[in-house]
Amino acid sequence: MAVKTVQAIVNGVTTTLTLNESTGKYEATMTAPNKSSYNQSGHYYGVTVKVTDQAGNVTTKDANDATLGASLKLTVKEKVAPTLAFTYPSAGALIINNKPQIKWTVRDDDSGVNPDTIGITIDSGSKITSGIVKTSVDGGYDCSYTPTTALADGSHTIKIDASDYDGNAATQKSVTFKIDTVPPTLNITAPAAGLITNKSACKVTGTTNDVTSSPVKVTVKLNSGSAESVAVGTDGSFTKNLTLVEGVNTITIVATDSAGKATTVTRTVTLDTKAPTISAVTLTPNPVDAGQTYVITVTVSD
Repeated sequence: MAVKTVQAIVNGVTTTLTLNESTGKYEATMTAPNKSSYNQSGHYYGVTVKVTDQAGNVTTKDANDATLGASLKLTVKEKVAPTLAFTYPSAGALIINNKPQIKWTVRDDDSGVNPDTIGITIDSGSKITSGIVKTSVDGGYDCSYTPTTALADGSHTIKIDASDYDGNAATQKSVTFKIDTVPPTLNITAPAAGLITNKSACKVTGTTNDVTSSPVKVTVKLNSGSAESVAVGTDGSFTKNLTLVEGVNTITIVATDSAGKATTVTRTVTLDTKAPTISAVTLTPNPVDAGQTYVITVTVSD
């Protein structure tokens, strides 16, 4: 009895095959499912072949068939690689913690992210795959890693990698940032600590620097007044003119680097513009014999 139809069923789609007269075989050009087969049972799409003859007899073969089953398993691989994105730190960030928690995301909406391929590289070191916290979320993973060894002050570059289950490698992402755990230097050259003066004009001078995160900002505060910004030269020097009040004056100088770390120096200066008062003088004895000693006593207040 002659064959009536030959059909192939894949992922719920039925296609009728056509007899090739030259080969005597039934053929069809089919379009593969638009999703990877990785997440299918067995990691393949099962193909069912159904043949019907003119009498209505039907023969069906599928992936479970002992003889032909292996040839009825269609493997489909995606071609789109996962995507990577840093969430912390941002590019150019200044961080005061030398063991920062690096955070990033990995996403793939088809075969899925292979967690074993997620890695991180610090500077020129080897790729790290252990110690990464991988939190499963819809479409991939949220990842974090805290360096086991403190990062030195200065610039660092972190790179991240990942692949999906079909072997597509994501485009590597990198971020460069700075670690700064050391506050800026602050050297006050004037006024001297504990200075007592009769001049109300007071000049604050000094120098500041920060190797890792210049420029440094400087503020000067007199007593309970507001902290005022001071211009800092390219060589780190600065000057601020103040007017002292009578009595003890407290001058607070603060240098803050770009990472927010600060150094503070305090100077106490006393302004005394009142001359001392002589209220009494006593010469004893008076009169005194020639060539003999006498005592002078002076009462002074200031």
